[in-house]
Amino acid sequence: QVQLVESGGGLVQAGGSLRLSCAASGRTLSDYVMGWFRQAPGKEREFVASIRWTTGNTYYADSMKGRFTISRDNAKNTLYLQMNSLKPEDTAVYYCAAGNGLVVLPAPRERVRYAYWGQGTPVTVSS
Repeated sequence: QVQLVESGGGLVQAGGSLRLSCAASGRTLSDYVMGWFRQAPGKEREFVASIRWTTGNTYYADSMKGRFTISRDNAKNTLYLQMNSLKPEDTAVYYCAAGNGLVVLPAPRERVRYAYWGQGTPVTVSS
């Protein structure tokens, strides 16, 4: 079992930045992939970015590449999402997810491959 707790969401003006954090506990993450997804009101949950815990290999949704950066701190078992140049359309609840690498790596952008989810942290970008 993996427990995930997100933090760092809030209200920011367009063009601003936020850094989200996700603290993981419960088991070693060495064979896991961790990711960020988001869900805007009335829309499906969509992939943002993910990272393979051991190697640091990253995967991004095309629309976020260049503005968002995913990273992790192995010692703190914490995942981060640095979001820059935020736009009103980035407004959503952001979720942290984790899944076994053998399951996730064939298609790291598919949310159904992630077994564990946090409760989400809301991000609102005002125009």
